[in-house]
Amino acid sequence: MEEASNQNINDLPEELLLHILTFLPTLDSIQTSLISQKWRPLWSRVPSLNLPFELFPSYEPPLDTRQFFAEFIDRVLILRSNSPIHTFRLSFIYHDHYGSHVDSWVRSAITHLHARELHLDFFIHKDFHDEETLNHKYDFPFSVLRNGYVENLCVTRCDLTLPAKMSTMRFCSIGSMYLDQVYLTDQIMSDLILGCPNLEALELQNCWGHHHLKICSTRLQKLVLGYFYDSELQETLVIDCPNLFSISFDCCAFDKFVLKNASSLVEFHVDIVHLIDGSYCYWSKVVRLLLQAPNVKHLNVQNWWFKFLTSKDPFPKSFMLHNLNLLELRTGFTQYDLVGMAALLKLCPNLETMILQYLFKIGEDDRLSEELLNKPVDLSMPSLKQVKMKAYTATEDELNFLKILIGQGVALQKIVLARTQVGEEGQLGERSLPLVVLYREGSQGWKCSWALHSATPHGIDSEL
Repeated sequence: MEEASNQNINDLPEELLLHILTFLPTLDSIQTSLISQKWRPLWSRVPSLNLPFELFPSYEPPLDTRQFFAEFIDRVLILRSNSPIHTFRLSFIYHDHYGSHVDSWVRSAITHLHARELHLDFFIHKDFHDEETLNHKYDFPFSVLRNGYVENLCVTRCDLTLPAKMSTMRFCSIGSMYLDQVYLTDQIMSDLILGCPNLEALELQNCWGHHHLKICSTRLQKLVLGYFYDSELQETLVIDCPNLFSISFDCCAFDKFVLKNASSLVEFHVDIVHLIDGSYCYWSKVVRLLLQAPNVKHLNVQNWWFKFLTSKDPFPKSFMLHNLNLLELRTGFTQYDLVGMAALLKLCPNLETMILQYLFKIGEDDRLSEELLNKPVDLSMPSLKQVKMKAYTATEDELNFLKILIGQGVALQKIVLARTQVGEEGQLGERSLPLVVLYREGSQGWKCSWALHSATPHGIDSEL
């Protein structure tokens, strides 16, 4: 039986075998050369190199692991063919002792193997670091990219060494860039954008060194900003990208946000840690940018809307999100949450789909007045057709919300309940239960069906 299985594998076309090997770390793909004569040279022709330090066999002392890993990569780059690769992916705990090794790996990936995607991760996880390793950072030689065809650049925990005339040079192949834990001054940001004229997607995470960060590009279409937290500095963020269609703010605490020329923006995401006392001011500053983005169709946000719309500086009364048709809202289902949800829905007369994710809060909500606490909630949903409730556990608040949905949703056709088990101490479990789908059948009212996540009953749309 085993021999027949091996023969079946060997009968597969070489292109398919190479595709299978792209999903394996390079060390594992090398080991497949022991299967048979046909497999022996395949690893060297796989169109990707995946070199994760965290999956490499460990030795004692740990310094030996790094040394053996470096020697392994050196041999891989010597022995494999010079055929171009699509992806070069490396994770490593950097030390200055290995600077020349890493330089040679990067140059080989770019200039000899012509990698289209370059992923360099020198952090991996905090558990891999000690006081010594945190003092060593790799200087990425950005100028080497001029000799290659890299389209997607992803670097984590390193410094960027830019050429002296970066702003006048042209790194035309780069269309996507991800920078995490990178020292990023205002000038470096400006030089990167000017030097990469075809950059369409930019993601910045945990970067520091800036003060008045300006992201100005006529080509940029997608921007993700995450973990810009430094309350001691009065930092400014200016975004001026007329072709930007998607923007995401995740834990961003700039003192001032400025958004210009945002008529092309259709996707807007904001997520600030829900600290009742500390983070609302930043959330409100980001949400206020919607005033400059009249054409947003997809909004992903948490529910602080009651506090915002009853503040001293809410949206103008004339403000509406007329183009919004998809809302992803992280929320609870208390009376306070429902009052905020109702206030938001009044701004979205053409909303068709709403996806609700339970919001974990740190601290308690503001107190409602006695009038609002006892007043029935009126949800304005004239166009709402579909609702999905994620992590549904059938609490009393959730059941109350369901009754309101069914009673007030004049256009509502479908409600999907993605149920999750409740574990010890009220924690949500990791195991999901079958979906419950409530759907309207004309004058017969609402009916119910069940489905596993792998199924798509009754035409559930893919976004749900």
